[in-house]
Amino acid sequence: MFSKRTCSDEGHSLSDPRSSGTGKEPIRVGGQAVIEGVMMRAPSSMAVAVRKPNGEIVVKREDLTFFSEKTRLGKLPLVRGVLTLLSALILGIRALNFSANQALAEEEKEAGPWAMGVTFAVALGLGIVLFFLVPLFLTRALRFVLPAVTESGLLFNLVDGVIRLMIFLAYLWAISFLKDIQRIFQYHGAEHKSIFAFEAGAELTPDRVQNFSRLHPRCGTSFLLIVMVVSILVFALLPHHLPFGYKVASRVVFIPLIAGLSYEIIRFADRKRESLGMQYFIKPGLWLQQMTAYEPSLPQIEVALRALEAVLALERENRR
Repeated sequence: MFSKRTCSDEGHSLSDPRSSGTGKEPIRVGGQAVIEGVMMRAPSSMAVAVRKPNGEIVVKREDLTFFSEKTRLGKLPLVRGVLTLLSALILGIRALNFSANQALAEEEKEAGPWAMGVTFAVALGLGIVLFFLVPLFLTRALRFVLPAVTESGLLFNLVDGVIRLMIFLAYLWAISFLKDIQRIFQYHGAEHKSIFAFEAGAELTPDRVQNFSRLHPRCGTSFLLIVMVVSILVFALLPHHLPFGYKVASRVVFIPLIAGLSYEIIRFADRKRESLGMQYFIKPGLWLQQMTAYEPSLPQIEVALRALEAVLALERENRR
């Protein structure tokens, strides 16, 4: 999935941040906050910038080759969303591993395929259990208090979805008390501000970038909220009298469909975000980002910009 060519930071400056430098379509950039840093990714490249304990900013750049971009199957609606999200999860784990080693001033140890596979499986499994299976079992348990819940398929799935959303919000609220997570949320805000500035064609300096919003419609937090809503609609279509074991299995089997639909929705919303109707549609996701994207400091924005500049420079090289 990832090429083996790794490039060191060369301190590239950008005179026109929106341009690809090749006459092709503008570069599309996304990102993720990591430990004491930010990962930025473009269609064929990624960069991670991390501030070490001694104040030095270390940047790692890599070429990316995604299966989803190489086949017709990977470009189909729904399918491309699932493959893109799987790629993003794997890339995010690798970026977190790099940032942890750098932030703790440890020698970098590249995780092998088995270690990556185990980490991926554990992360995905915990997410499925916490946000899909636990709400299902809690909803079923309500039959002892509110029998009507299990008598209506629509009501059952609505309650299941509300419980899922409550668990998600409680999870975000609980981890927000951790100082390390608060730092990551600040870098999340720095990532959003930097991407907003890049998309606006603004000068990429910390002082200038600080003026942009820390809330971005194309964000993982907004995506997760859409997943919660889409899951209610998808599960509501299932036959009401399915055995409970089948309902448990459906929470796992339908995850790719839910993820694919959610990806297409947020992709469409981002393209149409200037329209009045879409402004209202994306507001809940922006409100939720108040919990996950904090105001960053200028040094944190500096780190995000180093990652952004590095990925744009490498992306331009790849487009020549």
